[in-house]
Amino acid sequence: MTQAERYERFKALHARPGAFIMPNAWDAMSAALLAREGFEAIGSTSIAIALGLGRHDGHHEVSRTEAIANAVLLGRASGLPINGDLEDGFGPDPEDCVATVEAAIAAGLAGLGIEDTTADPARPIHDFDEAVARVAAAAKAAKGRILLTARADNFIKGRPDLDDTVRRLTAFAEAGADVLYAPFLPTMDAIETVVKAVAPLPVNVVMGPLTGLVSLETLSAAGVKRVSLGGVLYVRALDGLVDAARALKHGDLPAAAPTLHVPDLIGLLPG
Repeated sequence: MTQAERYERFKALHARPGAFIMPNAWDAMSAALLAREGFEAIGSTSIAIALGLGRHDGHHEVSRTEAIANAVLLGRASGLPINGDLEDGFGPDPEDCVATVEAAIAAGLAGLGIEDTTADPARPIHDFDEAVARVAAAAKAAKGRILLTARADNFIKGRPDLDDTVRRLTAFAEAGADVLYAPFLPTMDAIETVVKAVAPLPVNVVMGPLTGLVSLETLSAAGVKRVSLGGVLYVRALDGLVDAARALKHGDLPAAAPTLHVPDLIGLLPG
């Protein structure tokens, strides 16, 4: 597929009735396995990239070039449209966001996300006007070329202000974003509030309400369009590693035996 075809295919998923799951991969094999299991699009995940490299997420320790290269790898391995988790656009200014959009398009991505974070722990969230200007610039560059998700990170940065989150997402929608996203919303009521505020534009949630996960059917009934998983599958894979390691410490060698087979995995890779 060309980049334009990936974009159209990804955009069409958001126009279908009901919600869909967009799992997040971190390397070629995780992407290939998710494609084998029938998912129609994949997201990258900045936290998995950072942890895999021994770096901190959200502090520009992973570069734009590295993040986009990882997303390209996922697309090559899976053959699916890829939504790039591209953090804050890798810089404070609207021009940085534009550069990230252009680089994502040139790399063949179908979508990307831009956060309102600053990479500065002392001031983790951009002021409202700055945040809107950054999304507006990204949306202008993205329009009709790549699907732009605009993300308000109040809750993930310890600022549980639903009113300000809704204000930001509404402004991002008016500025031209295609999808709206606020990670770590606490309840279904909060999710429904966001969905209603930005309707008819699609809303992404990560997993579901923070106070208790619900079914995809419940999220779909609330008007959610896309469910991503962030770093959840990566951490779940690490859970398996820890379980096997603890068993091995007690001499239980069979506990480390996998159910997947290396020749089958190799067979999933593109020629």
